[in-house]
Amino acid sequence: MLVRDAMSTVVLTIGPTHTLRQAAALMSARKVGAAVVHDPDAGGIGILTERDILNSVGLGQNPDTERAHAHTTNNVVFATPAWTLEEAAAAMAHGGFRHLIVLDGGEPAGIVSVRDIIRCWAPARQHVPA
Repeated sequence: MLVRDAMSTVVLTIGPTHTLRQAAALMSARKVGAAVVHDPDAGGIGILTERDILNSVGLGQNPDTERAHAHTTNNVVFATPAWTLEEAAAAMAHGGFRHLIVLDGGEPAGIVSVRDIIRCWAPARQHVPA
């Protein structure tokens, strides 16, 4: 199975000056765990995850004043739609992260998460009558 079969095509893109609260609200509304941060001044595409926001709040930082750019991972590992799920899982395990931005033609086409991969690998649940 390939990344294109598992990835979410709902890609939330935010700017580097969004506050963490704004990012969290947008992520919550779209039910996604990561946002692509597009920052042409810092070299292009980064990722902000729910864990990044959690870490900031856990440190006592104010989500109304902290900006996405200060918490964005910029040295991102990108997947392509043609990667196998095994390749994506290996990249995540090696890098210690749970989301991969999927690029197609240099543009974000989706995000694949550990949860997406598990859904593909886990056998379909069958309804068993009580």
